[in-house]
Amino acid sequence: MRILLSEGSGLTSRQVASRLGDLGHEVEILSSSRICLSRFTRHVRRVHLVPPFGRAPFAWLDAARAVAQARHIDLLLPTQEQVTLLSAMQATLGVSTVVPDFESLCRVQDKLSASRTLRELGIPQPAFIIANTQTDLARVTRFPVFVKRPISTASTGVRLAAGRADLESAAKLLGLGGNEILLQSGAAGPLAMVQAVADGGRLVAAHACLRVREGIGGGASIKESIDLPGMQALLSTLCQGLRWHGPLSMDVILGADGPLVIDINPRLVEPMNAYLSGVDLVGAVLDLAGRRHPPVQPPGRTGIRSQQLLLAILRAAEKQGTRVAVVRELARALRHKGDYAEAVEELTPLAGDLMAAMPVIAALLATLAWPPLWHSFQSGAVDTYSLTPEAWRDILAGRDGHSEPPARPMAA
Repeated sequence: MRILLSEGSGLTSRQVASRLGDLGHEVEILSSSRICLSRFTRHVRRVHLVPPFGRAPFAWLDAARAVAQARHIDLLLPTQEQVTLLSAMQATLGVSTVVPDFESLCRVQDKLSASRTLRELGIPQPAFIIANTQTDLARVTRFPVFVKRPISTASTGVRLAAGRADLESAAKLLGLGGNEILLQSGAAGPLAMVQAVADGGRLVAAHACLRVREGIGGGASIKESIDLPGMQALLSTLCQGLRWHGPLSMDVILGADGPLVIDINPRLVEPMNAYLSGVDLVGAVLDLAGRRHPPVQPPGRTGIRSQQLLLAILRAAEKQGTRVAVVRELARALRHKGDYAEAVEELTPLAGDLMAAMPVIAALLATLAWPPLWHSFQSGAVDTYSLTPEAWRDILAGRDGHSEPPARPMAA
């Protein structure tokens, strides 16, 4: 098949491109940046420049449709927040895709709706308060607490408040008064990432991995596949309750009393650790694209470690801010020492694909020249695909009115 990925800047896009290329598919990508992570691999045949999704979602959609028609695309696959618009407009896309029903997506897309949905379905989560005014802040009696804007991408709309002053400041920054915000109690325990694929509410594939080491932006620079007790039942409850179709991902805190769901993404997120463990999430999505009902995949192997060296280098520069820290991190990875022992590169594997080294080399040279340059790598990538509150309002307006809203002027 000729498959078009909705965005080329994210980690998920890069991993999906590798898997699709290995399966023999022709992969092309949409990107609002001429230089994006997924450009640097032999698996991507062509990059198409499109308007930034977060600033002008319907301009992005027009460009995506035009590319799909001109290139005779068989499948437009969302790998970032474009899933929201593709779900809303799937009846008029003119190209095949794999997305949940929009009504289902809306129940988990923003953090307020997701918390309400988890509560309705009886799925464990940290205690939360939905705050409208300053008065609601007084209801918080225990710290730390996470202050979350309803719509945000890659932790860009999340602040940790360690005390009352932090809470007041974070709530103001994230728009309290003009919008509702979520106040979520902190939960102690390691972070696990859970991924699933469902076929009309039927769970067909699932995987969980532990964040062994934190990377840039809260991501995982090293992961390890795990057996998470109760995960299958939890995911089945969620997928059945939403009648979910397509991929779904969650962040989970492994607390003393069991897993607590802290975030939901209505899309695929970084599927390579699952594949290395024996769970082919991308393959299950392709079955859905072919109108096939995928068989239920058995659980994957536990103890499989994978790394994302790019995230590790940038995290070293962010956390310690020295060239020495960056060099030490690289040396540990190259020598497979400590947490890197037996870890396989999942983001930029070099076997038969030397182009994959270019982003890592660029990040290494930049942070060795000036460690604060780590920020340009993270913010530049997230900004290209993040769903803004304004874009979400446009999508809702377009869906409710069954027509596209007037486009706002794009920033210069």
